[in-house]
Amino acid sequence: MKKAQKAAAATVPSLMEDWRLVLMTFIGLRLMLLMVYQPMTIQGVERGVSAGGDFQTYYNLAALSDSVGLPLRDWWSEFPPLWSYLTVFLYQAVGRDGNYPAFALALASLFLVADTGNLVLIRVIAGRIYTPETGMMLGWVYAVMAAPLIFLFWTFDVLVILTVLLGIWWLLKSRHIASAVAISVGTLFKLTPILIVGAVWRYLPGRGGVRYTAVAVGGAVVVFGAFLAQNAAMSLPSLTAQWNKASYQTVWALLDGNMRTGNFGPIEERLDPVRANDLQGNAAVVPGWLRLGAALAAGLFVYARTRNFSERGLIAFVTITLLIFFIQAQGWSPQWLAQIIPLVLLAFPTRNGVLALLLLSFVTFAEYPFLFIRSDGAIAGTLVPAFVMFVVARTMVLLALCVALYRLLRQSSDSSSSVWQS
Repeated sequence: MKKAQKAAAATVPSLMEDWRLVLMTFIGLRLMLLMVYQPMTIQGVERGVSAGGDFQTYYNLAALSDSVGLPLRDWWSEFPPLWSYLTVFLYQAVGRDGNYPAFALALASLFLVADTGNLVLIRVIAGRIYTPETGMMLGWVYAVMAAPLIFLFWTFDVLVILTVLLGIWWLLKSRHIASAVAISVGTLFKLTPILIVGAVWRYLPGRGGVRYTAVAVGGAVVVFGAFLAQNAAMSLPSLTAQWNKASYQTVWALLDGNMRTGNFGPIEERLDPVRANDLQGNAAVVPGWLRLGAALAAGLFVYARTRNFSERGLIAFVTITLLIFFIQAQGWSPQWLAQIIPLVLLAFPTRNGVLALLLLSFVTFAEYPFLFIRSDGAIAGTLVPAFVMFVVARTMVLLALCVALYRLLRQSSDSSSSVWQS
């Protein structure tokens, strides 16, 4: 009898091996949260699953399309053109006349589709680089992690990492032009996807790197150039506003004495391009050019000493490039975890990799919203020591990940395992 039961059990696939179950659990959880905690505003205060995120800001900016006109033409936005126009489109389609709940539900639905794509790409990329079992395992890990779930209802970074993962997947499949187009589109959402070009030059040298760069960078430049040509006064601040912020939520902010988040002023200021340069805090002790120069030096050091030219090496190179950029930036945004988590999982599909991400998520959410919700937007008094501790801890985790990625990149790989052909 026991032998028969064991034989029968061997023929029945484990629930954990059923990819359809991963998708149903992933999508079902998020849809039910939307049903139970519907986004809304009550007396001007945001409630529901999107509370604490940026949906309300997106809505308020998009509402300028009713009274003022279009972004990057009639008013400046701190976001690149594709995201700015997408929010205006959704606002005009479902969100007018104060219908914030419909707008927020439309955003969350779009993000759910995008993040389902991220889940699928994590599985297929891991299945290619490692084993199908590893791909399934990472799918489950991503499906149950808190940070990707939270940011689905807070910010549009799920769209950004979708373009990066698509770019990586198509690179692995030797579809270089498709990959470059994906990165170019991602750069029109947020500028970070263009950082993958550095990895492409390391793994796809020569004419292949030139073609890739021409498509990825050229496509974004054409779009940005078109907006600059029609109204540079509004378009230029839209591209530079994020860089002109005072430091916030980083070790650089601690040095500068800036204990606030990195918000801009009232929505009405978007009508005056001069206000994009307003410094909401103290000036930098360490100038931006020095931070960026140090980051470039670190990147070139990694570039020169990389010996791992495997597909995993590509993931590691993209990831360390992104982390170096985040560490040097004058500010830190919690939603950057949405970009970091999939890449770190793919680079380190191990218990230590997952534990590092859980620790990074914990210190990030302990800082915001846990501390900031008690501070009225500015850390002061007894909250300062805890804030300093969390900022330093998060920076140390990011640095530790960089060290681990560098060690991975220093490992020799058989040249035959490289898929990069010009």
